[in-house]
Amino acid sequence: MTADVSSAAAEFARRQHSPLQRVQHQLHGRPWLSPLFLLLVAFVAFFIATPTFLTANSMGILLQQTAVVAALAVGQTLVILTAGIDLSVGAVMVLSMMVMATLTKDGGLPGIVGLLIGVLLAVVAGFLNGLLVTRINLPPFIVTLGTLSIFTAIALLYSGGESIQAEHLPGLLNALGNDFGIGKFRLTWGIVLVVVIYAVMAFVLSQTAWGRYVYAVGDDVESARLSGVPSKRILLAVYTVAGLIYGLAAWILIGRAGAATPNAAPTANLDSITAVVIGGTSLFGGRGRLIGTLIGALIVQTFDFGLSQMGVNQQWRVLATGLLVIVAVAIDQWIRRVKA
Repeated sequence: MTADVSSAAAEFARRQHSPLQRVQHQLHGRPWLSPLFLLLVAFVAFFIATPTFLTANSMGILLQQTAVVAALAVGQTLVILTAGIDLSVGAVMVLSMMVMATLTKDGGLPGIVGLLIGVLLAVVAGFLNGLLVTRINLPPFIVTLGTLSIFTAIALLYSGGESIQAEHLPGLLNALGNDFGIGKFRLTWGIVLVVVIYAVMAFVLSQTAWGRYVYAVGDDVESARLSGVPSKRILLAVYTVAGLIYGLAAWILIGRAGAATPNAAPTANLDSITAVVIGGTSLFGGRGRLIGTLIGALIVQTFDFGLSQMGVNQQWRVLATGLLVIVAVAIDQWIRRVKA
């Protein structure tokens, strides 16, 4: 009898929901649905505005341009899932890239050694961010704002502010820029590495205890600690793993740019945060999926690429990105207010 009453009450409550509330519930459970809809709308709009947008050549270029932002956004997602934020992503990537390039060109080291040292340096940078957050209890925003300046300055000082062209670098560092064909599409090995990163980290977040701990810490760090989750160690690991991913993004960037320059990717921080937030990961932590982040990265680059094909200048494209961030956060706030 009690079960029948409960079932009837649940059915009544379901019927009481307005269509908008049902959409809100769906987005709360599947936050990647709204960015997917936005991506489809953007594709249709840009195709109508410029028919060359959906050609195989254009789509190949779009995917190649998305690779770096998509890679950085994985690390940024990990940090934001714990209710933090990393403003140093671009600086860590550029520092790692310049170390790889300079060690191999001026230091005469083999490509594999330079690559490993560069990636290791990015891991250390991420570990340092995590250490400051967990041991000194500084806010992630303040920590990474400070290390943004520090890592940027070190990259400029170490490289002397000079760029290193692809012809002066070993083949291994340029390897991710090599392309191959799939039908009419031309893709690079950097895209393949990005797909591997997403597959591995999606598995880790959804199928391992560590992944569940990351969500628990982001949802409520104190409750997670009281439940036996080693919150500080999880946070430290998150920033360290994020550093590893930024190091791999540096390798992808060398192949994509065909050079190592300390002034590369000036909007990397904004683009990575935008991709994560648009992708449905909550800035308040504890909610989000990497599939949404990937869609978000595609949205960021689709808007930039599509507007570029339409002849819109850079300032207006940056404005569009800023508006996307505000709209995404507003939608996130609305979704979080979902009622049972």
